[in-house]
Amino acid sequence: MQDDLLQVRSVGVNFYVLRDSAGLYLIDGGFIAGRSRLARALRKRGWDNDPIVGIVLTHGHLDHILNVGRIAKDSGAWIAAPRLETAHYAGRPVYRGAARVTGWLEAVGRPLLGFRSFTPDRLLDDGDSLDIWEGLTVVGLPGHTDGHSGFYSQERKLLFCGDLFASYGRLSHLPPRIFNDNSGQIPGSISKALTLELQGVLPNHCDHSTPESHFALLKELARRHKRAEQ
Repeated sequence: MQDDLLQVRSVGVNFYVLRDSAGLYLIDGGFIAGRSRLARALRKRGWDNDPIVGIVLTHGHLDHILNVGRIAKDSGAWIAAPRLETAHYAGRPVYRGAARVTGWLEAVGRPLLGFRSFTPDRLLDDGDSLDIWEGLTVVGLPGHTDGHSGFYSQERKLLFCGDLFASYGRLSHLPPRIFNDNSGQIPGSISKALTLELQGVLPNHCDHSTPESHFALLKELARRHKRAEQ
């Protein structure tokens, strides 16, 4: 990771902390034990006295937003999140098709894990800009959820790509259908991501490999999908 970028690993999913002169920004808020792991990671990096200024969300699945309401309340951070995911933030998402399995799991998990609903301070659309970390651009990458979005740093040629794919070496894969609103949109979202000028990508479900390694795996997944269609 770069000096101003930190990966935090919580149960089943990672999230990220960005640092600039104004303070810290989270990309997603982690899942079970996410807050304690965030505190530990910040202490280890020496950032524990820096304010958490903002929280930016890739989408509304519970493993990404479980802790967001509490972190925002404790820190006073603003929340910026995709416009099409507002039902998730209120704790009332509607799932269709195979994704109804996810809906059932989240309905059990929200009260069990202490989810606190929240209202974003800013709703994000494809192409919007965030004036943090030398500038991030919102990239709509639908399929996993309707509002699923990535965040692109043109300065660093880096894309925080959310759940566009899972990157675990030879076990890398697209998100399973039971977690997707529309699996058919995901190949198009991958193609859209690959039109960006990139040197690396950072998924939320991944191992400790470099952004460059994850990028290579994403390109390989795209090639495999294209061959399967032929």
